[in-house]
Amino acid sequence: MIERSGGRATAAADIHTVRGDWGPITYPQVVGHEIVGRVAQVGSAVTKHQVGDRVGVGCESGSCGECEQCKKGQEVYCLKGNLQTYNGVDADGTITQGGYSQTTVVNEDFVLKVPESLDPARVAPLLCAGVTLYSPLKHWKAGPGTKVAVIGMGGLGHVGVKIAHAMGAEVTVLSRTLSKQDDGLAFGADRYYATADPATFEKLAGTFDLILNTVSAGLDHSQYVNLLAVDGTLVILGAPTAPISVDAMSLVAFRRSIAGSANGGIPDTQEMLDFCAEHSILPETELISASQINDAYERVLASDVRYRFVIDAKTFA
Repeated sequence: MIERSGGRATAAADIHTVRGDWGPITYPQVVGHEIVGRVAQVGSAVTKHQVGDRVGVGCESGSCGECEQCKKGQEVYCLKGNLQTYNGVDADGTITQGGYSQTTVVNEDFVLKVPESLDPARVAPLLCAGVTLYSPLKHWKAGPGTKVAVIGMGGLGHVGVKIAHAMGAEVTVLSRTLSKQDDGLAFGADRYYATADPATFEKLAGTFDLILNTVSAGLDHSQYVNLLAVDGTLVILGAPTAPISVDAMSLVAFRRSIAGSANGGIPDTQEMLDFCAEHSILPETELISASQINDAYERVLASDVRYRFVIDAKTFA
């Protein structure tokens, strides 16, 4: 059992879920899948954590544990379907409940150790946003000598800039306007371009080894594919609601790829937390109380936050 000291990050998924945007849900429903606190109690068979440990829980809180992906530590890609931290159906038929609560009970295998050096008021978004960016950067071997572009400078994108910079990659932000340019450069971006300017796509054609798309808004993906170098990959992280379309020849002619990536398995999430502690990487956050959640939701939808809200768990009644 994880007690309420710590933070709970708000995410767009929370908003869509509680409002039924992604389909009917079973009420009551407690959302929240970026959870940080301290262990209050452990079961008799628990060996990985003890009372008082600072820990965290991310998007998944269970999986089959038996398939090829689970055995590789990629529970997020469980072939039988992973168990979501909230609004998932557990083996006994109960609906899982998330972190907007005083306490939460989670299988020890899905509980992460959160380094004490990471500010508890800011660390929670790493448990989704952090690993969502860390996982593809690691998988596609971002590092010295690679050119990485991040589409979008929001809750996901700004964390990606920090992590890619710490990995040693050359980092470019591709944002609709230059309104957040100063922030992007301060977070470690080497370059920052406005995609509203058509000249951007001419100037950067054939440049990037890896492009991470963190936005779910509809884009002209062919434009971004043309920014890839030979063997470059465009990775979709913010899933659009409509199918995407690209010119196949723009892929074939330069052996380019389009891929998708979810958040990450438990080993990658722990590795990400340790990496962020080593490099002093934290999201930019605004701490709110539980009474401010509804207002925060409206501000998220209006893009009025730089860059993530974190709820002070001590304010839950």
